[in-house]
Amino acid sequence: MRAVWYDRQGPAREVLVYGELPTPDPGPGEVRVRLEAAGVNPSDTYRRRGPVPPMEFPRVVTCSDGAGTVDRVGPGVAEHWVSRRVWLYNGQRNGRWMGTAAEYIALDADLVTALPDHVSFAEGATLGIPGMTAHRCVFVAGPVQGKIVLVTGGAGAVGHYAVQLAAWAGATVIATVSTDAKAERARAGGAAYVINYRTENVAACVRDITGGVGVDHVVDVDFGGNLAATLASLRMGGSLAFYASNGDREPRLSAAMLMQKNLAVHAMVLPSVPHEARRRAQSDIARFIAVPGRKLSVAARMPLAETALAHETVEGGGKVGTVVIETAT
Repeated sequence: MRAVWYDRQGPAREVLVYGELPTPDPGPGEVRVRLEAAGVNPSDTYRRRGPVPPMEFPRVVTCSDGAGTVDRVGPGVAEHWVSRRVWLYNGQRNGRWMGTAAEYIALDADLVTALPDHVSFAEGATLGIPGMTAHRCVFVAGPVQGKIVLVTGGAGAVGHYAVQLAAWAGATVIATVSTDAKAERARAGGAAYVINYRTENVAACVRDITGGVGVDHVVDVDFGGNLAATLASLRMGGSLAFYASNGDREPRLSAAMLMQKNLAVHAMVLPSVPHEARRRAQSDIARFIAVPGRKLSVAARMPLAETALAHETVEGGGKVGTVVIETAT
C-alpha cells in the first residue's frame, strides 16, 4: 500500500517519506479500513517535529484520524462491519505505529464508528481528535442543558465542534473569536453570543451577557494564555476544561481564587480519557451527525503525496477546520 511515514523527527519536508509499505492484516478484535481520507491535527505535527514527545517506534506512519470503508475483520469481530463506512480516531496512538496517512489501517474495532451516507469521507476524517476532544471538554463536568458555556477559539477545529455540541445539548453558548469571518462561523455553529478577543474585553463582555453572574463552564483552547480572562468569566462553582496551553505552558494559578469561587479545572488529552467517556463521545457524535446539515469543516484537501504540505499548512496556522489528506488511489 502507499503510505507516508518518518523514521526520525524533524521538519516535514526533511523527514516525511512517501512510498510503499506492506498492507496490514487485522488481528484479533481489529478491523481493517480501506482509507479514503485522513485528518491532520496539530498533535500529528508535534509528534513528527519532536523532540517532545519522543518517537515511540523506529518508524511512524503519520496521522491519527481518518475515514473509509471496513474491508476485512479479524477474529472476534462481527462480519456486519465489512463494507460499512466508518470514521476512526487514535490510529497512530496508544501502542500503534501505523497511522492514517496510508491506503489501509488495521486497528481495534472499538475505535471505529459508523459514518452516515450523507457525510463525506473528508468530513468524517475531521471528527476524530477535534470532535472527541470537544465532547470531553464540553461534558466532563456534567450535563450542560440550560447552562451557559464559554468556548474560547469558537471557530477552530476543536472549538467549532465544542460550540455545536454544547448548543446541541441545550446550552447557551458564548464563543470568542479573532475575526468577523470567524464570528460568523461560530454563530453558524450555534453560538448565541460572540466576542472578538482582539478588540473586546472578554471578561467584561461575559459579565454584561450574564448579568454579572458569569458562565457555568468554559471550554478553553489556551489555558495559560487565557487564564486571567477565563477565571474572571466563571461563576461561583463553575468549571473549566482545557485541551491546550500554548500561550503559557507553565502558568501560575491562584489556589486562593479557585478555592474562593469553588472552581473545578479539568485537563485532558484524548488517548488517556477513560474508555467509558470515549465510548459515550462516539455514541453522542454518531447521534449528532445523524442529522444532515452539521458543520463538519474541511479546511483543505491534499493528495497523499503532499502530506508534507498538509503538515506545513497545519503548522502555519490560520486554517479554518481540519486539513484532510485524500488517501485513496
